Amino acid sequence: MTPAEAFLWKHLKARQFEGRRFNRQHSIKNYIVDFYCAKEKLIIELDGEIHNNLEVQEKDIIRTKELNELGYTVIRFENKMVFDNLASVFMEIKDNFK
Repeated sequence: MTPAEAFLWKHLKARQFEGRRFNRQHSIKNYIVDFYCAKEKLIIELDGEIHNNLEVQEKDIIRTKELNELGYTVIRFENKMVFDNLASVFMEIKDNFK
């Protein structure tokens, strides 16, 4: 796990966040997602510097589209945001609960 993933995981594991169960490094089709909540069909992806690369961004768009077509909601945060504005990250996660 990256430092940002480890930091967020401390708050998501063991149903600590809104009583929802999250898995980390969860496999869906041919993808491994950073965090997944089955009850909400919600995927959380944390993006580091590599995601500023145009080629990687294009792959992210395709990946998100395919996961959306399977009925999943995908939300993305930059690693820095997890450290600098965790309250905002939590608010967006909750806003995506069904």
